[in-house]
Amino acid sequence: MSERVDRTKDLLKNIADADAAERQANGRADALVGTSDNPSTQVFTVANVITFCRLGLTIAFLLLFAAGHERTIALVCYVVAATTDFLDGQVARRTQTVSWLGKIMDPIMDRILLFTGVLGLLIVGELPLWVPVFVIGRDVYLAVGSLVLQHYRRRPVDVAYVGKAATALLMFGFCDLLLGLPVVEGLGLVDVAWLPGLNDLSAAVGIFFVYAGVICSFVTAIVYTVEGVRIVRGTRAQR
Repeated sequence: MSERVDRTKDLLKNIADADAAERQANGRADALVGTSDNPSTQVFTVANVITFCRLGLTIAFLLLFAAGHERTIALVCYVVAATTDFLDGQVARRTQTVSWLGKIMDPIMDRILLFTGVLGLLIVGELPLWVPVFVIGRDVYLAVGSLVLQHYRRRPVDVAYVGKAATALLMFGFCDLLLGLPVVEGLGLVDVAWLPGLNDLSAAVGIFFVYAGVICSFVTAIVYTVEGVRIVRGTRAQR
């Protein structure tokens, strides 16, 4: 049991920061403990408390928004959780309390924020079904692909900037859709119900940021797939 737990910890560390994990495993971590190059194993740090507060705000948003009560408070919870994305990382680096838990939780929080925003909008009928299906499906696809690549190379695929752009666009778009302002008239470019804003239906301007984020997400999936195939072929050729 403990061996399985250790393997899981090593896997998570490699996904979070393969270089730092390798240096620590080989005893070559020269940087000060608590820096980005040599994360600590601490759990209760100020940065981690901020991260879990953001998690609590995200859960509170989903419960309040789905129940249809206190929508303003729900939106405040979501916006605070989303706009403080940089805060926990900054606090950790400036106070030299970077931890493995924080490195692992940071990307997880990004996904939780996206998923709760998507689910909240879907529950109240303000987002086409295909958007959450695509966003969640793409993340599941990339997660499975990352686990498969661990058999060929411990270091994960480098983060693509188009992926960061996709997250930023989707996050902003969801925040604006949750707010519901400003509303613009439909462009009338298509005649299908599942593309609000592009058809004749009015929609919050955030929907166009969501569409841009979806396009960037699709490009990201292609970039990671191509890179993953290259890694697999290269590793097999060396064996």
